[in-house]
Amino acid sequence: MVPEPQHSSPYLDAVVAYAFRGPARYHVPGHKGGPGADPALRKAIGVDALAADVPQDIHGIDIGQSPSAYERAETLAADAFGAARSFFLTNGATQGNHALCLALAGPDVHVVAQRNSHGSIVDGLVLSGGIPTFVAPEYDEDLGIAHCVTPESLDAALAADPDAQAVFLVSPTYYGMTADIAALAEVAHARHIPLVVDQSWGPHFGFHPALPTTALASGADAMLTSTHKIAGSLTQSAMLHVGNSGRVDADALARVLRLLRSTSPSSLLIASLDSARRQLSMHGEQLLHETLEAIELAHAKLRTIPGVDLVDQRLVGRMGVHAYDPLRIVLDVRGTGCTGYEIADELRRSYDVHVELPMQATIVLVVGLGDSAPALRRLAGDIEEAVTRLARPGVTTRPLSAGTGIFGHGVSVSPRAAFLGASERVAIADAIGRISCEAVAAYPPGVPTLLPGEEITADAVAYLQQVVEGGARLHGASDPGFATVVVLRSART
Repeated sequence: MVPEPQHSSPYLDAVVAYAFRGPARYHVPGHKGGPGADPALRKAIGVDALAADVPQDIHGIDIGQSPSAYERAETLAADAFGAARSFFLTNGATQGNHALCLALAGPDVHVVAQRNSHGSIVDGLVLSGGIPTFVAPEYDEDLGIAHCVTPESLDAALAADPDAQAVFLVSPTYYGMTADIAALAEVAHARHIPLVVDQSWGPHFGFHPALPTTALASGADAMLTSTHKIAGSLTQSAMLHVGNSGRVDADALARVLRLLRSTSPSSLLIASLDSARRQLSMHGEQLLHETLEAIELAHAKLRTIPGVDLVDQRLVGRMGVHAYDPLRIVLDVRGTGCTGYEIADELRRSYDVHVELPMQATIVLVVGLGDSAPALRRLAGDIEEAVTRLARPGVTTRPLSAGTGIFGHGVSVSPRAAFLGASERVAIADAIGRISCEAVAAYPPGVPTLLPGEEITADAVAYLQQVVEGGARLHGASDPGFATVVVLRSART
């Protein structure tokens, strides 16, 4: 059978064919392609988006032919990303992490997970009942940034938990740094267990020679890509890719995804994944080439701003960093005497510029495929003007060390047992030494500082209080102000 060409977009085309031929819609959704929607919603998202919002199991889209348009779209994604099988996700990479935990880390199954994994890994372990041993990434105390896990650290973590059945790592990081996946895969495979990589921040990897290779191409057995983050699909859409090694059972994943997937998946999200894959396959290299040129112009300007430095490829070879993704512009603002929070606030107030992640010493800006050279030059100029107004003598106060707070001491009880166990709410000052029932993460970046089943430390409390005072949002906290927290009623360390 001749493979379908990458310029095809079978699911998108099937949705368009149905949406705009004027069918009589005596099925859900109730807005009937637009007429039943509130006029403000029609104006906000457009009548075409409403017309393309169709349910599952429409003839010609999901049923009526084999393989269906949906199945063909996923096959094309697998081909584009070098996978044996790919799955479209309509609840983000979060859904993929939940599925991977359920498939690979069932009740009482031991796994090794990167301690600064996204919170959805912890939530997945709550669902599955798996038992994690955590491996810490290298940590930059000066910048307050967690980088990558080294092969040596992973080897030590696996030696400490010889019952581990899988490894869950993150690459690239929020800051664009990638781990040595090939070497990490060798460590995992030497023990005959799969390596799963959360490549959420690298959906564009593999489509330009100047970018890092994909986790699958480097030896991982499965990887997640949050297509919406950089590669042009709609928010909440992502993909899960399984490699050819056979260490991850794609059929088992498919079964779990049926459990997690809505019976009313969004056709708009699925169509956006199909079209984003097509654009990456056909034009990704040229689009990325233009974007990289634009980024270098911005870099040249940013390097001239007193007090501002770039966190970039100079880290390669240190702190577990194997390669660098330039589509993250990370500013080290310590030399301005200001915090990243202050500069980000000024950019928003004065220029309506909204950044991805401000922190004490850094600011993270995410670049997408559509960012142009004029736009990025203007951004660099806005940053220069903001810094000129705000800069003061001295160096920004060193970030509060999150090393102990973020990297913890390991779980005393399983995340599932802690999350579902008998609990009580206590004042935060009384929570130190107790076992957390909550997963609490500063968002962004969504990395848990408190985990269900871990002891709450004074360092963790101090770090999260600093985060709240700085204006960041706490994801998962039942008390957003972090005055109280839920702990196990009967368990103390």
